[in-house]
Amino acid sequence: MTQNSADKSPVSLLGLGSMGTALARAWLAAGHPLTVWNRTPGRAEALAAEGAKAAESAAGAVAASGLVVVCLLDDDSVGAVLADADLAGKDLVNLTTTTPAQARARAAWAEERGARYLDGGIMAVPPMVGVPEAGGYVFYSGSRESFEFRRAALSVPVGAKYVGEDAGFAALYDVALLSAMYGMFAGAAHAFALVRREDVDPVAFAPLLADWLAAMARSVHGTAAQLRSGDYTEGVASPLAMQVAGTPTFLATAEQQGVSTELLLPYFELMRRRLETGSGEEGLTGVVDLLLR
Repeated sequence: MTQNSADKSPVSLLGLGSMGTALARAWLAAGHPLTVWNRTPGRAEALAAEGAKAAESAAGAVAASGLVVVCLLDDDSVGAVLADADLAGKDLVNLTTTTPAQARARAAWAEERGARYLDGGIMAVPPMVGVPEAGGYVFYSGSRESFEFRRAALSVPVGAKYVGEDAGFAALYDVALLSAMYGMFAGAAHAFALVRREDVDPVAFAPLLADWLAAMARSVHGTAAQLRSGDYTEGVASPLAMQVAGTPTFLATAEQQGVSTELLLPYFELMRRRLETGSGEEGLTGVVDLLLR
């Protein structure tokens, strides 16, 4: 097959939860012949009414296409569902949420069975699938040949970003970005809690908070540059010593507002520890090293 002939290549999709169903509809809308399978047949039957072919078994779905995509509950489900399938010659794309170690082990498992393997980390929610302007994408890692050959089909539901031949990298990038997201959510929750009992309209406050977070997000580039160079004082505008000295004000304000400090204290403690072992002239990058065990 040439890349052009693969543009509308058949796709087999196993797993029709909310994300799997959204993926299925995007491939159908783009004209890809689609075979689907789900442990609960009703979901496959609903998509069959929209033009998909419902396979009677997971092995049958795998046999129907060269590109096999799985979007299941967990890594154990992937192994169980594909146990009786012939994967030889297939491009197996695993969009199931796993750890990097599980992805690497699953890649070796697939290669032993004759498949080229790609692991995927989905950076989107179902309503973003099939909507290019929504900005969703999937991290892919593993077989570069498989990714290049299947890029057109994989790019149909959402964007496709290849992050390396190490099969664990997609899961690693996925969890790293989502971990940063939860940290941001924690900070936003604390901010809203501080103003919650005051005569402050949260809807009016939100744009100020969003703009501030967006401005502060640019600091990740400086952190990355410092981690690469090893010079944690490079370009520092707010030295660690000054920031640590200011933390009692944040804690006192929370106390006065009747707000728990449990979201702030762990990070403030890391800042204090870094000040004891590092330089007060550096920024916050040294906290990264304290997290390594």
